[in-house]
Amino acid sequence: MNAAQRVGGNDRDGGVRREALRVLSDEVAQCRLCPRLVAWREETATVKRAAFADEDYWGRGVPGFGDPAGAVVLVGLAPAAHGANRTGRMFTGDRSGDFLYSALHRCGFANQPTSVRAGDGLALRDAYITAAVRCAPPANKPTPAERDTCRPFLERELALLSNARVAVALGAFAYGVLCGFAGIRPRPRFGHGTTVKAPSLGSISHIVCSFHPSQQNTFTGRLTPEMADTVLLHARRLANLPPA
Repeated sequence: MNAAQRVGGNDRDGGVRREALRVLSDEVAQCRLCPRLVAWREETATVKRAAFADEDYWGRGVPGFGDPAGAVVLVGLAPAAHGANRTGRMFTGDRSGDFLYSALHRCGFANQPTSVRAGDGLALRDAYITAAVRCAPPANKPTPAERDTCRPFLERELALLSNARVAVALGAFAYGVLCGFAGIRPRPRFGHGTTVKAPSLGSISHIVCSFHPSQQNTFTGRLTPEMADTVLLHARRLANLPPA
C-alpha cells in the first residue's frame, strides 16, 4: 500500500481535494529534508522491536489520514517509532492509537474502535488526523528546526481541509504549532479542554486542547477515556456536527 492509499476516508465533495491530498501524502512519504529524522526512522525500521521482527516497517514520512471533508482535524506531535513509523498510518499500531481510536469510535468519528494496520477497514467520518512532524523523532522530541521544516506540509494540509471548523491539539507541542499558524500571541496556557478562538486559521474557528494520548498520560490516569470523550464531543458541538 502506497502513501496515497493511506489517506482514507470519504470525500463527499469529489475528487479534487482527494487528489491534492494524495499528492501531498506522496511528498510527505518521500521527504528527506531532516537528516537526523531520516536516519532515525530508517534505523528503527531496520533494527525492529522484537514483537514486530517479521513485519516490514513503513520507515518514511507519515501522511495524514481520515475524511478529507471532515469538520474536525486532530493534530498530534509526530509518528511513534514502532507505531505509525511501522504501519504508515497516523496513530496506528501502538497503545496511543488504541486509546485514541477507541475514543473516536465512541464519539461517532470512527467506524470501529481499533486501528491495527493500514487496510484494516478503519474509516473516519467528519474527522481527519495528522501531526506537526511527519517522521518519528528520537525520544519523541523533534527539534525546533525539524518542526519548522515540516511546517509547510501541515499548512498545505489544513488549507486543503476546507470543511474543517475545529482543530483538536493533541498535546502542548501541537497546540504551539497551531497557535503559531493562527498568529495567537500571547497564547492562553495549554490545558486539557482549553478552547481558543482562531480567527486566522483558514476555515478553522477554534482550537480545542487535549492531553496527548501517550502511555505516560493514559497509564497514569492523567488522561482518562472520559476526559478524551469530553474533548471530542465538545469539538463535535463546536463544529456543528450532530450528536454521536
